[in-house]
Amino acid sequence: MSEETGYEIDGGTLFIRIKGDLDHHMAEGIREEADRLIDAYGVRHVVFDFSKSGFMDSSGIGVIMGRYQKLHYAGGSVSVAGIGGRLEKVFQLSGLNRIVGRYEEAKMGGKGRR
Repeated sequence: MSEETGYEIDGGTLFIRIKGDLDHHMAEGIREEADRLIDAYGVRHVVFDFSKSGFMDSSGIGVIMGRYQKLHYAGGSVSVAGIGGRLEKVFQLSGLNRIVGRYEEAKMGGKGRR
């Protein structure tokens, strides 16, 4: 698990707060911790918060796609928050914007940090 990443579960939703670049250095740790929490707590929805991140490479796309596939087949969902600038372009070019919804950033404000 990366020290740059925060995890919180609230009512069946796992919030993953990315701090820094979601690249191949961070991807494996995030993937492992997210899957562990999804399985251990019966998580049905995952929200990736990118408000403290400005970059994602193909490894990051893979993390999001993998959690989407895992939850989609179980009737769950994946959303993102805090997407802008270069990340918006990555989401459009990769096609993630067609399968991953947007989470209202205002709802994220009251969530605790972990």
